Amino acid sequence: MWGKILGALFGLALFKLPGLLLGVLIGHYCDQWFKQRLGHWEGIQSIFGQDDEQALFMYSSFAAMGHIAKAKGVVTKAHIEQASHFMQQLGLTVQQKKEAQAAFRDGKAINFPFQSQIHEFYRRYKKRPDVLQLFLEIQISIACVEGQIEQEQYQLLLQVANELNISKSSLEQLLLAYQAQSRFQQNRGNAQDQTKSVAAAYQVLGCVPEMSDVELKRAYRKLMAQHHPDKLMAQGVPAAMLDVAKRRTQDIQAAYELVKQQRAKSQ
Repeated sequence: MWGKILGALFGLALFKLPGLLLGVLIGHYCDQWFKQRLGHWEGIQSIFGQDDEQALFMYSSFAAMGHIAKAKGVVTKAHIEQASHFMQQLGLTVQQKKEAQAAFRDGKAINFPFQSQIHEFYRRYKKRPDVLQLFLEIQISIACVEGQIEQEQYQLLLQVANELNISKSSLEQLLLAYQAQSRFQQNRGNAQDQTKSVAAAYQVLGCVPEMSDVELKRAYRKLMAQHHPDKLMAQGVPAAMLDVAKRRTQDIQAAYELVKQQRAKSQ
């Protein structure tokens, strides 16, 4: 209603009676848009049972995933399966899944305000860099689902990184770490692929074999601190999303243990 009222007042002041009619029309469309957006927002907040901040995290995460999945114009089966798998991993209820799917559909819309949504997320979490990085990692997971990241998706990831004040070099490192994490999970425990596992483990840690043990441990501890579930929860990450951080810390720890074993054998 406020859209029509404000539109009518501005229109009347600027263009007299024709402006009044035009203002009412424009205000009507604004009211409809805000009603639709607010409906999704209130729904996801009430069903997830969280405060505004955590509801923003959940909505922004799934909406951005939908937008990145639609980057080339068509959402593939692999993207839908990845999003569904992600919802299952989070342990969402049936109703929560419906709201997450609604957010995903919002993101796929041509007129979805992607940049403003990410900017709003940054505005609320800008003093918590570990949370911002976790959000970017979630978006990387949907972009890399088919193995080869598309240029359109990379540009959207770069846009997310820019809005979150994360450098391009940091984005590149996160992409390499995510891809290495996937290879590490596939090769772990396979004796025939031990060399590949060790190489992937180094990349998961963001390290190189030439690093000293002290440097390796420092990098490991930094990664563990960034993804510690308790720390992230205290910084406003919804409880459902903590499983993402927990699995990441498990992979980091497993990669570190494998590198330590390989180094002990070579001494």
